[in-house]
Amino acid sequence: MSRNPRLANLQRAASLPWRDGGRCAVREASQPWPVLAERCFQAINHDRVRFNDPTGRCSVASAGAAALGVGLCILAAPEFAVGAVIIIGAVVVGIVIKEALAAYELSRGSPEEVEPVAQTEATPSGLSANRNPKLEPSGQDWFPPAPTEPLERERHPRCKATPVKHRGGDDAHDQCADRFPPNRYPGMDVLVDTKYFDALQVGARALWEIKTDRFDTYSGFLKKQVVDDQVEELREEHAIAVSCGYDFVVGVSTEEHKDALQFQAPELTFVVTGCKR
Repeated sequence: MSRNPRLANLQRAASLPWRDGGRCAVREASQPWPVLAERCFQAINHDRVRFNDPTGRCSVASAGAAALGVGLCILAAPEFAVGAVIIIGAVVVGIVIKEALAAYELSRGSPEEVEPVAQTEATPSGLSANRNPKLEPSGQDWFPPAPTEPLERERHPRCKATPVKHRGGDDAHDQCADRFPPNRYPGMDVLVDTKYFDALQVGARALWEIKTDRFDTYSGFLKKQVVDDQVEELREEHAIAVSCGYDFVVGVSTEEHKDALQFQAPELTFVVTGCKR
């Protein structure tokens, strides 16, 4: 897989069956993979893909993702877990993806030099294994819906989710924040109003705060102090998230930490990530 982000996304998209020949994937290839996955999820030929969640991580994380659900969570992960994405039948690379990869090979340029390719007519045999013509509108481009940011321009400017580089310098914590929800902007926190959140979930308007404390190893006194401090902070973040129309989820590493926080703040939503420090 290439280190070039756009090329790497095209190569990854080439392994999937597309209804639109890969048009959406090429258009969004310069975005981080989770963003591409979210925007183009509906363009995948779902009749030929099966999503499995052997760890159960996405079943929890996508509880608020409505129609997009577990499948999008699995697809948006930084890499596909073994057996998580099963393709039925052989994949013929989408014609638009194939043209974009060919253009890159010819140019040997930067990812920005490989622009989305205009849809070309193809023979039925060229797309027969990778396309369902009945599902595409006739005579116009088909763009998948973007349900997670509806009418964003109508929201107050302070509520816009602005990605900013992770600030903590804690690699284990940052990796958990990127992988578990999963994060729409890998490597980034999200600034909303005056607060930095650890992640904005793919496929849902849900802001996440991630805690990776080794809570089970703390003394009784320290546990109480940590819970008191964190509950105050989490309630403040929850208030900002809700005022801006977001759900708010707190991920913690252990059941004991979850139970202690939930006892103090039953109005908040907690999930166990299992992330290690």
